[in-house]
Amino acid sequence: MKYILLLLIPFLLGASLNFTSNHTKEISVLESFDIEASFLYDPIMNRMKNSNMNIYKDKRFFQAMNDAYLFIPAIKSILAKHGIPAEFLFLAMAESHFSLKAYSVKKASGLWQFMPETGKIYGLKIDNYVDERRDLIKSTEAAAKHLRDLHDRFGKWYLAAIAYNCGSGRLGKAIEAAKSDELNILLDPKKKYIPRESRLYIRKIVALAIMGNDEQFLLKSEYEHLLNRANAYSISTVRVPRGESLNRISKLVGIPLSELQKLNRHLKYDFVPPYFGGYDIYIPYIKLSDFKQKYFEEKIQNIYKVHVVKGGESLYEIGKKYGVSYKMIMDFNNLKKSIISLNQKLIIPIDNKANVEKINKEIYHLVKKGDTLESISKAYKISIKSIQLTNKLKGSMIREGERLKLYE
Repeated sequence: MKYILLLLIPFLLGASLNFTSNHTKEISVLESFDIEASFLYDPIMNRMKNSNMNIYKDKRFFQAMNDAYLFIPAIKSILAKHGIPAEFLFLAMAESHFSLKAYSVKKASGLWQFMPETGKIYGLKIDNYVDERRDLIKSTEAAAKHLRDLHDRFGKWYLAAIAYNCGSGRLGKAIEAAKSDELNILLDPKKKYIPRESRLYIRKIVALAIMGNDEQFLLKSEYEHLLNRANAYSISTVRVPRGESLNRISKLVGIPLSELQKLNRHLKYDFVPPYFGGYDIYIPYIKLSDFKQKYFEEKIQNIYKVHVVKGGESLYEIGKKYGVSYKMIMDFNNLKKSIISLNQKLIIPIDNKANVEKINKEIYHLVKKGDTLESISKAYKISIKSIQLTNKLKGSMIREGERLKLYE
């Protein structure tokens, strides 16, 4: 029995040290939110943490971290720059599961789930071309400024997190009603000073942060490996000219298009908006050297469809044909008015999601007995003028056996 006890002593000591280490880290997490150590015994938070530890051992948790391995260093760096505790990384996880394309029924979007109005207040552009709430750098900058403003108003980080969820006005009224800003008072389920969603929200963030700092959980789940991999990678910002295509950059630099699109979810189309001076996009840092060596600017005409205006066409009809709005065509061609002229050349920014092959596909019609330009026009839903211009016909005379080139 004595020998068994002697053998067990190292294991017991190790378990004790692990418990002490984890307990110290848990208290440190609470301190980063300005929360007292007694909150470790909050039963709802503990049930949430234990439940999440079981749930997050499945692939869903690993997939979220795997998808975000490029984002995490950038998020941490921006939070640190603005003096935001690193544990607020888990606010983003609670908000969007680290998905840049996350969208809620309340119209919140992106990594930090900004509403359109709040996003615009913090300088995020939302227009026909981009939604910068899905821009991982700009949205994190905006979230850090927003959290800093909330902290400056309420004075404690847990209050900033709650206000991020329910709004500063709602929290201000809650504190006034409770005559206190203490967490245990605001979380009173009977008084309901703050909404139930917010009472669970702050607990969820704390639970996730504690999990993320639990060495035993990290080792068992290989989460530590994912974080180590994340620290070895980062992203770079590069400026490209207006109208540049992600597909072209992908081929030139050797970045999988899917990875490039994932880093640039803020682009609504597969091309950079037509802003003067170009626009910033993101690439993996390990590809920055390749980008500098291989990327070169190409005239926009060589990237997009050049449409020659035919008789009777309007910008609306042209846009409908290519699957883009007429306003977008105006922007790309610097048109102040929607008036266009015959034979005018227009640059059409074709989205890769559209059926580009169909747009560019040439088709031919062999003229049969009884065919007229009018009957061919109706059959293919193409204007007579288009057939005449494409085939350089001066009149309406066509001959049997003649081959006419058409565009579908």
